[in-house]
Amino acid sequence: MPIDATKSNLIVGVVGTGTMGRGIAQIAAQTGIETRMFDANAGAVDAARASIADVLAKQVEKGRLTKQALDDTMARLKGVASLSDLAPCDIVIEAIIERLDAKRDLFKALEAIVRADAIIASNTSSLSVTAMAAACAKPGRVAGYHFFNPVPLMKLVEVVDGTMTEPATCDALSKLATRMGHTPVRAKDMPGFIVNHAGRAFVPEALRIISEGIAEFHDVDKIMKDVAGFRMGPFELCDLVGFDVSHAVMESIYHQFYEEARFRITPLATQRVAAGLFGRKTKRGFYDYSSGVANVYADAPMPRANKLPVWVSKAEPAFAEKVRSAFVDTRVEFEGGAKPSAYALIVVTPLGQDTTTAVLEQGLDPRRTVAIDGLFPLVKRRTLMTSPATAPEYRDAAHAMLAAESVAVSVIKDSPGFVAPRIVAQIISIACDIAQQRIASPQDIDLAVRLGLNYPDGPLAMGDTLGPKRVLNILENLYAFYGDPRYRPSAWLKRRAMLGLSLLTED
Repeated sequence: MPIDATKSNLIVGVVGTGTMGRGIAQIAAQTGIETRMFDANAGAVDAARASIADVLAKQVEKGRLTKQALDDTMARLKGVASLSDLAPCDIVIEAIIERLDAKRDLFKALEAIVRADAIIASNTSSLSVTAMAAACAKPGRVAGYHFFNPVPLMKLVEVVDGTMTEPATCDALSKLATRMGHTPVRAKDMPGFIVNHAGRAFVPEALRIISEGIAEFHDVDKIMKDVAGFRMGPFELCDLVGFDVSHAVMESIYHQFYEEARFRITPLATQRVAAGLFGRKTKRGFYDYSSGVANVYADAPMPRANKLPVWVSKAEPAFAEKVRSAFVDTRVEFEGGAKPSAYALIVVTPLGQDTTTAVLEQGLDPRRTVAIDGLFPLVKRRTLMTSPATAPEYRDAAHAMLAAESVAVSVIKDSPGFVAPRIVAQIISIACDIAQQRIASPQDIDLAVRLGLNYPDGPLAMGDTLGPKRVLNILENLYAFYGDPRYRPSAWLKRRAMLGLSLLTED
């Protein structure tokens, strides 16, 4: 009979009492489950129990937990001195060192101890569940069970099917996750599962942008927050996580997918790691933390510039009117003719193209032309893009007429896709490919990304909001400009864009 994860007398074992093991043990015991903790290091279990007791005591002090609930939780949280003490467990979750050989050895040892129907799960974030299960006589009962740090606060669990995992195993683990107050998402055993896989565009594409000299890192952060609605910019995130950690994950995913171009990173990243610029923990990363907080980069001041008549291209009609309304000075003289006059500031609103390509295709004067990103809202920040031929006086005039007291302007160099559309299109494309490979359902992809990465929305829902055809257009223009398979659109995206379907539509 399959394990019933909802039964009242369920017993869960946790092997490894580091940060993740402690968190998993805590939420299990708090849910009313007898939880047994084991660690090979002497004294580690007692230290873990003391740490959990301290965490819960602080919740009692703040009125978030009763003293009785604390006592009951600690009574259910039992430290054991030997692996053999886990014999009665229905489910054993390992949270030991991220090394395949160590996990395989542990799983073989556990198989000799636990019942034939007991489930053995791994909290691995990056290793192959299938490779672990291959060391076992009963690989069908082995699955991935990836929690996120800190476990009590991050409510997502990736429940991972290895190649030989039986469906009942992941069904039971999903029910256990729900019982513990967490949200399970199902994933196939592929590098990065869902979250680490889906996150392979946000930082790598931002790194590519700054390595091309398109924008400064702090401008990219501001654009991604103010324009695209992300809670943190990619470089703020790198400094928080630790760039050594981020770099290791980027390299691991890239190599595990056999040098897939979508996941390629820039040598700039390797240089920063070699320099020890890891972020907050080293007091210096992309930002400087020597004062205890990140240094602030002010926006460029609004230039003093002559007012010019403005002609806005109608090549992208939906963006043209949006951009016209973004000019803050109501006295701006807009020209309405088919072609601009001889002295007008020329504004284009390309979708996926750079300013240079838009100028040449539309037969415009490159010296007087700037581009404005019209894909995203223009409420908090406007992105102004020049070409190598744009004259400074026309750039400054556009900047002055677009800026306001509460609305900043980021001026960037020429780039197909600006900044926000380029990064977001890559996020969407990679998520589409996860769906195409059937690693997870479209709904679970979006749910995992929202809960695990704190993006403003799921990537497939982002694609639906922006419009699948527009996202496809951005990627095709990036691919045409660079000739780099990094930007080739996912088949999932292409078919749904051409058919006019939602990216959340399953086959």
